[in-house]
Amino acid sequence: MKHKNNPTYFILGLLSILFYGCDSSFLDREPLDQLSTSGSLSSTNELRLYLNQFYQGLPSHPAFTGGNGIAFDDAKTDNMIFTTVDNRLNGQMTVSNATAIDEYKQIRSVNFFIKQSVHAKGNQADINQYLGEAYFFRAWHYFTLVKKYGDVSWVNTLLNSEDESTYLERDSRVVIVDSILSDLDRSINLLKVQANNSTMRVHRDVALSLKSRVALYEGTWQRYHKLKNTPFFTATITEDKIKSYLTQARDAAKEIIDGNRWRIYSTGKYNDDYRNMFNTADLSNNGEVMLYRKHNPAENIGHGVSKYLSTGGGDIGLTQSLVGDYLTYDGKPFTGALQTEIQKIYGQDMRPSVRDPRLAQTAVLPQAPLRPDAVAANFPPINQSGFNRSTTGYPLYKYVEYTNMAATTDDGMSAAPVIYFRYAEVLLNYAEALAELQEDPTKIIEALRPLRARINMPDMDFDREYNASVEYPFSTLSKYIQAVRRERRVEMVAEGTRLQDIFRWAAADQLIVGKRPLGILFTGSNIVQENTTTGFYKDNLLYYDTAPTGKSINFYLTGNPGDATRYMDPYKSVLPNGYRFRTDRDYLLPIQQRMIELTNGKWKQNPNW
Repeated sequence: MKHKNNPTYFILGLLSILFYGCDSSFLDREPLDQLSTSGSLSSTNELRLYLNQFYQGLPSHPAFTGGNGIAFDDAKTDNMIFTTVDNRLNGQMTVSNATAIDEYKQIRSVNFFIKQSVHAKGNQADINQYLGEAYFFRAWHYFTLVKKYGDVSWVNTLLNSEDESTYLERDSRVVIVDSILSDLDRSINLLKVQANNSTMRVHRDVALSLKSRVALYEGTWQRYHKLKNTPFFTATITEDKIKSYLTQARDAAKEIIDGNRWRIYSTGKYNDDYRNMFNTADLSNNGEVMLYRKHNPAENIGHGVSKYLSTGGGDIGLTQSLVGDYLTYDGKPFTGALQTEIQKIYGQDMRPSVRDPRLAQTAVLPQAPLRPDAVAANFPPINQSGFNRSTTGYPLYKYVEYTNMAATTDDGMSAAPVIYFRYAEVLLNYAEALAELQEDPTKIIEALRPLRARINMPDMDFDREYNASVEYPFSTLSKYIQAVRRERRVEMVAEGTRLQDIFRWAAADQLIVGKRPLGILFTGSNIVQENTTTGFYKDNLLYYDTAPTGKSINFYLTGNPGDATRYMDPYKSVLPNGYRFRTDRDYLLPIQQRMIELTNGKWKQNPNW
């Protein structure tokens, strides 16, 4: 298949890896760690060096609070929030916000590599490995485009200047996804089999994992957007085609499982193992992690996550919606009188003796270690400002390197890794595909057993865990799908997957529209007693409902004065009617007007922008 690309997004194949220096003698050198200019992609070493640019372009962690990056991505979902309201969730984006589609730069560079790699000399297994990496990265970048824009143009050849005078319409997302899966099949056939992540490069099981992710995404996107009749499913999609995607997701995950090369990380420390995976810099001996980014602050390769989260605030907070979704320790929904009673004492609802132990490894408990010289206070910093503040009273703990003083006090010194692919997601993909295909539910229990065993919780029991409350967003779904979605949410929180899960399930109408994210129980708990001149918040009191003369309201609660229970309601003044996400528009991003003009109108704007 050969299609045209916008000339704006074409770059020279070697542009992104040109080396530079301070004098001409430096430019004359051809060291082993640089790509040769005299024999472009003529050796396996040059193939490897060229591909390094795509690894460097993978997502990282944020450098500062409020920044973009994996650890804080869930602040754009129903899992976490910053102080600032997310424009997309609130339906406030406009066409003028549209950004350039930079992924085509990467795609052209991959296409250049694939074309030139035929000239490389060396060990054929190594050449195949690097070609497999190239197909993987082309699939990665096209998948990114599909998630952002839906239909795009498939370009799998290196176009010359004469070709660039012709423009084609956007291909159906089904065409794009099928092409992505085809690229991943090529990748799977070429890549080496590994039983660890020691090479820090893509291998066969990583490609299988991405295939499972892509196929599950598209199968559920088409199914649920068609069910809700949004403008975003493909008009010609059939149930058989949807099932074929879900089957591919199941089979790709199953192939990894049957390979028996990976395992859920567990040392028997039920209250530590899950968290430790995300704050350990070197994961080379972790049998769950299939591909990750290793940081080294000593070489200026670090981020700022631990510094900002180690205040117990970070200007971020987990939502009541997320915290409420964790089951009790004996595997039951956390609802009703049980929930209200336990929340009367701040922090009790997060204790591992009461709830799923992943919660206490994701949120900060009172007295939890935050730095080598400090522990969390008995109450959250909801009265602070800037990065010292917790927006909901449930501070994020998952990535805090609490034994590393430099990471928790200095900018750019965090070394917590970015995990791109881990075995837990493979098991979750497999379980969800089984549920969507209505296959034997005992296979779901078996697949997810290692996740429960790591935290010493009972196996999944669909009847025991089913949340039938009419207020629960997924109460109308089958008990199998509901259970798998909950397990995915609590296992993958703050790993950059939640927004796309909401979107592929077409669930913004249930989870986002008209909703306001809430925080801890305030009125009705012991925390309200700390808001006095002698209490914990004495240095910066919280004023809600009314404020004394000379003071302003700086805190918001649900309900009305006199109500027995009232929760933190941080967006109450700015979102009086909840998020204004438009389900007929905001599932996809707008296309930049300049893109439409440069393609002579062949590209059309996304629905309702």
